[in-house]
Amino acid sequence: MTAGEYFFAQGLVHFNYKGVALSRLPVIIGFGGINSAGRSSFFHSYRRLVIDKLDRRDAADVYCGLATMMGYVTCKDGIFYDSDSVECSPDTIIERFGKKILENTLLRRISPRLWDMDRMYWHNRMTAKPVEDTAITMQVSKRMLPAHIPPHWEVTESDSDSSKVTITIRKNFEFLVKDEKKSLVQSGGQIPEGFDIAGLYRSNHHPRGLQLAIYGASDTVLSLGIDWEIIKNRVRPEEIGVYSCSAMGQLDSTACGGMMAAFALGKKSTSKQLAMALPEMPADFVNAYVLGNVGYTTANVGACATTLYNLNIAIKDIREGRRRVAFVGSSEAPLIPEVFEAYRVTSALAEDAEILELDKDKGFTKPDYSRSCRPFGYNCGFTLAEAAQYFVLCDDDLAVELGTQIFGAMGDVFINADGYKKSIASPGLGNYICLAKAVASARALFGAESVRYRSYIHAHGSGTQQNRSTESHGLNEIARAFGIEKWPVAAIKCFLGHSLGPASGDQIVAALGTWKYGFIPGIFTLDCIADDVYDSNLLLSKEHIETGPEGMDVAFINAKGFGGNNATGYVISPHNTMRMLQKKHGEETMAKYRKANETVVEKAQQYDRETIQGNIRAIYHFGTDVLSGDNVKITDQFIKIPGFAEPVNLNLSSPYPDLALGRD
Repeated sequence: MTAGEYFFAQGLVHFNYKGVALSRLPVIIGFGGINSAGRSSFFHSYRRLVIDKLDRRDAADVYCGLATMMGYVTCKDGIFYDSDSVECSPDTIIERFGKKILENTLLRRISPRLWDMDRMYWHNRMTAKPVEDTAITMQVSKRMLPAHIPPHWEVTESDSDSSKVTITIRKNFEFLVKDEKKSLVQSGGQIPEGFDIAGLYRSNHHPRGLQLAIYGASDTVLSLGIDWEIIKNRVRPEEIGVYSCSAMGQLDSTACGGMMAAFALGKKSTSKQLAMALPEMPADFVNAYVLGNVGYTTANVGACATTLYNLNIAIKDIREGRRRVAFVGSSEAPLIPEVFEAYRVTSALAEDAEILELDKDKGFTKPDYSRSCRPFGYNCGFTLAEAAQYFVLCDDDLAVELGTQIFGAMGDVFINADGYKKSIASPGLGNYICLAKAVASARALFGAESVRYRSYIHAHGSGTQQNRSTESHGLNEIARAFGIEKWPVAAIKCFLGHSLGPASGDQIVAALGTWKYGFIPGIFTLDCIADDVYDSNLLLSKEHIETGPEGMDVAFINAKGFGGNNATGYVISPHNTMRMLQKKHGEETMAKYRKANETVVEKAQQYDRETIQGNIRAIYHFGTDVLSGDNVKITDQFIKIPGFAEPVNLNLSSPYPDLALGRD
């Protein structure tokens, strides 16, 4: 077998309507999730960022959707009502609740419903010393005695109660006292106030990060406009892949945090905490409870570049024919006191006092939490956030066949490490390489003029002093090298905060929104560009940049993570994606696609309308359609699984055809 015959046999080569061998394009057919701006599907979270530029109808949809999500209104038979059952029109909702909605989304002070940041629980270590020649005595239950009695303790049984003992201590000893303290960092990118994901399904004490994953994946599936079962049954089981994880794992008390603290607090860990803590658990939850996937699964952790790391694998798998459908994303819930404190002591987070110092000339008496993250301006650190973002990619043949929505396509992702480093957290050379390769790849696809005049970049833009200098230098040098005179730069962490693993997912969602509504979100906290920012070839704008829906061909997505996890990818505009599909498939096939797409769009929009009206759903299949080895039919050619129209293919070619030693 020749190499060409091998690739054909494996399905890695296919042909267009003219019989020409062509590659597969990873088309974005759906996306969804949640962050501090709200629901991602149908561009709701993007629209919250540019709400001041929207027309009345689009803005009203955002306000009404957030009002039901946050519990300000309910909806019955298409009519909104407040808590007193008084009917509310969309205009009334904006008038009565608009200010509260704006104040309780995006960056803000962490809600006491999540954590009381003024009364963070901790243990204060103290040393006690007996006064002069006296001893310290105390009576405790006998069952409370430690297994190993300290040598300076005298323990005697009580004369009146055999279940108790008296402890006498004549020397210094240490002990821990329950205490509370105020967090020095109180701002964060929390999902909209009042939205209770745990109440949508049988959450069973799931960590918050996995709750976010369930909702984010559900929003994605329900917004597709095509039943997942239809997609699943058009391909073989092994042609579906889930690529997802969190950057830090689940760290709250129901997972890793509770497990690690149990012994120190005198408690027992639960049977779920260890499993729930694993970083790949978002993929496992999506597989087991949302999609019922038995195909490929992986979790590629890359710090703040995690979503791009997973997209990188998914893109290659689709392009090479290994997968036809890829469910890609990340979920993260780092808004817990321990994580706040850990990042704070590395001088990474914007502390309240430092935020206030930045605004000292404005006469503020308390920090403006909504402006805690200030990319490329004078700043003091980044702001943690929580989010879940998911995307459904499939090869263009399947997208055209099914009439899916097409929001764009993924061009490529490039990943490079930093080389030798003097600090594991410091930036290095890797981001220059992956930025340059991404721009060069897009240039090869669309030409130099498109890159120079019709591209922009979503910067990592974390809001730290180091990032503003090092990332701007990289962006500026790449722009200069490729002849880009003023490269528009978005830095949406100024709105959303830094969600770690899903951060580049937040950026991609915003990029898709620009092609729908025509605005690159401005860096609204950018009062002035800092002196150490390189911007000779960059366009850093405080105001939204109006491009029109078809003004940009390519959006670059940049991510820089701890340890040298650099990734840059690019997203292809929907209008260019459609031009590419037209070129590949021809007018007759695309006419059939457009006809099939009408029904898909109508069904998808119905989900959007229902969700705006408060019918917020989570997909959670627990204990249903559970399969075991007894349920499948196995031959040497295939495995047939109930619920899947196509079998698993076992008629495989050798991966090393020129080295094969077997005989038929």
